[in-house]
Amino acid sequence: MTALGDLIEIDDRTVLVLGQELDVEHDQPDVANALVHRVGDTLVLVDTGVTAAFRAALRAAIDRVGPFSRALVLTTHGHLDHVGNNDLVDELGVPVEHYVPALDLDQMRDPASYWVRSFERIAWVTALPAPPALAGKLMSLFQPMRPFGATTRTYEERPLERIRIGSLRFTGWTFADGAVRVLRSQGHCAGHVIVHLRDCGVLHLSDEGNGACGAMADADQLKIQTALGAVALLFEEGEAELLTDGHTFAVRRGAEVVSYLDGLLEQATALQAAALGLAGESRQVRPGEFTTRYAQAIAELGVGGANPNPMFTAMMAVNQLRELGLRPESDGVDAPWSRPTLQDLAPARHGR
Repeated sequence: MTALGDLIEIDDRTVLVLGQELDVEHDQPDVANALVHRVGDTLVLVDTGVTAAFRAALRAAIDRVGPFSRALVLTTHGHLDHVGNNDLVDELGVPVEHYVPALDLDQMRDPASYWVRSFERIAWVTALPAPPALAGKLMSLFQPMRPFGATTRTYEERPLERIRIGSLRFTGWTFADGAVRVLRSQGHCAGHVIVHLRDCGVLHLSDEGNGACGAMADADQLKIQTALGAVALLFEEGEAELLTDGHTFAVRRGAEVVSYLDGLLEQATALQAAALGLAGESRQVRPGEFTTRYAQAIAELGVGGANPNPMFTAMMAVNQLRELGLRPESDGVDAPWSRPTLQDLAPARHGR
């Protein structure tokens, strides 16, 4: 049984700091895992979680990895559970670089608008408060919230690099003479990156592996699945040895990683097939009714992913409807979704 702030020592200069699951009913925020790593004289933090208790655990992990004279903070994406302690390194008394994805900058500056927009898509879930109230309630859990430090910049202010790892090619950015590689993935949300720590063999997936279907309004299912496939190949080729992520409280190794990632891809295809069956040949699908049946399918398939709860299940269901090619017919609460007919899409024929 793990607890918030527990440390898993990967080697004498790399520590995984464990977070916790979301429990809105009991006023518990989810806290993402963070990596603390030292390469040469540079301290590397991959995400910083949130809460004062997690901040203290980060300080303990920093003390454990050894002496450093500079610090590098790499934010994988802008969600609240990953960015709350981003100013921590400003207290260490060393030169600091901090990078965040440009596409996530707006939600980091104004998380309320981001989450209201996300919850408006599921306003028909009667058990949930109105979107502004729900967003306010959620945000109140993630305190203190300090997503920006004194030196924060976007990755995109650096020249984009072509990065080759084994037989794979990525785009992204490298640090510490190539020992730290930030690879663009952009599946879980618009700006998402994953991080490869070359010297210790760790690939940090962050939230790209959170489940069989991405829940966020700005999620891209194809990019999630492409990232999972690429990471699996890195492990098959021996280019990475250990897998960590944002919400699985463990370190996976070697062949276990390939099996795990293949399993996520199998879950994605199984869940899409289930959703297709639920939508059937119906001209119209009500998202509320679809979500109830979709949640049953998730339970039967055992593919709930990280932080399973009715809120995220509803968000996944909406994304799954969109993946099937359905579109809402209006902006009304629980308005039906339907597929555009080929007749609607075909260009008008003249002269007949």
